[in-house]
Amino acid sequence: MRILLAPQSFKGSLDAADVARAMARGVRQVFPDADLDLLPIADGGEGTVQALVQASGGHTVTTRVMGPMEEAVNATWGLLGSGDTAVVEMAAASGLPLIPRSVRNPLRATTYGTGELIRHALDHGIDRLIVGLGGSATNDGGAGMAQALGARLLDKEGNQIPLGGAGLERLDRIDVSDLDPRVRDVAVEAAVDVNNPLCGPEGASHVYGPQKGADAATVRQLDAALDHYAAVIRRDLGRDVRDIPGAGAAGGMGAGLLAFLHARIEPGVNILFRALHVDERIQRASLVLTGEGRMDSQDIYGKAPMAIVARANRHGVPVIAVVGSTSRDYRVVFDHGLDAVIGVVNRPMSQDRAIHETAGLVAEAAMRAMRIVRVGMRIEERDA
Repeated sequence: MRILLAPQSFKGSLDAADVARAMARGVRQVFPDADLDLLPIADGGEGTVQALVQASGGHTVTTRVMGPMEEAVNATWGLLGSGDTAVVEMAAASGLPLIPRSVRNPLRATTYGTGELIRHALDHGIDRLIVGLGGSATNDGGAGMAQALGARLLDKEGNQIPLGGAGLERLDRIDVSDLDPRVRDVAVEAAVDVNNPLCGPEGASHVYGPQKGADAATVRQLDAALDHYAAVIRRDLGRDVRDIPGAGAAGGMGAGLLAFLHARIEPGVNILFRALHVDERIQRASLVLTGEGRMDSQDIYGKAPMAIVARANRHGVPVIAVVGSTSRDYRVVFDHGLDAVIGVVNRPMSQDRAIHETAGLVAEAAMRAMRIVRVGMRIEERDA
């Protein structure tokens, strides 16, 4: 039996590669001779660099850059095995986990460090750049990223506007004459897991601002600032980014990549799954195990585990998900082709303890899933 182990990370506790290894330990307790194919997955957010570097035989590079609150951080990006493609995760330099909850402030948080990562990648002579837009702490529309690459976002006095989402209120004009010329020769792909526009009720500020520390008044302020930013981009750069699906991803970073780097926006799972040859590997499997930290009804809107399910359904391969927890409305995933969900928590415990023991709990859950599979095999044998 060939089993494909294709989990996403359990955010805050275990990366996707470690989840896959834990699953493998559990599977081998029941089927020691199973042919296991470990395939850590991501959707443009956390784990994107690791998944692509591992699949391509590339390597990672760690660089000191500006963090989201203008502090220095060490951020890792990837150079794929071909040597001509770089992968940058926005979360590595501008991510929400880099800021304590008590000081999160999207009015100040900046994407400048992500621009520095892109600049370092350009130093390696790349032809293609993949930017994963997940897990950001920012709401500046990618303005900081553009400034790091040489764009001048000027106020009425001709000074660079302040970093952060609030700085966009002061934007008077954009000058890209000093933008790093190398960006013109690089094909840029923005890997997104949402399709929100830049502004409005479904835009970056209203939908994602609150989780980044914005109250109702701040959300309105940020949305107005992004609307103004989009108008200046349209006038000075000739790019209308306001209502493009995905422009609102990562606090409007999608819009910034469209405007300044002429990026192509695409669902992260499509970019990742092509590079990882996911369809071919599913076709060779008898069973797929996927998983993530929390499963809810939002999974059906393009999240990586359900994208795995959709592809497995096309090839008639059953899928079981091993998850840290579920929401009350998670059962909708069964209507979209997922065969079973196995929770990892097997006894009363605190969240901190569950996080500490995630690897063992995942292995245990995978073992339980395989024992159920073996029951099905025995039933089939009996009825044959």
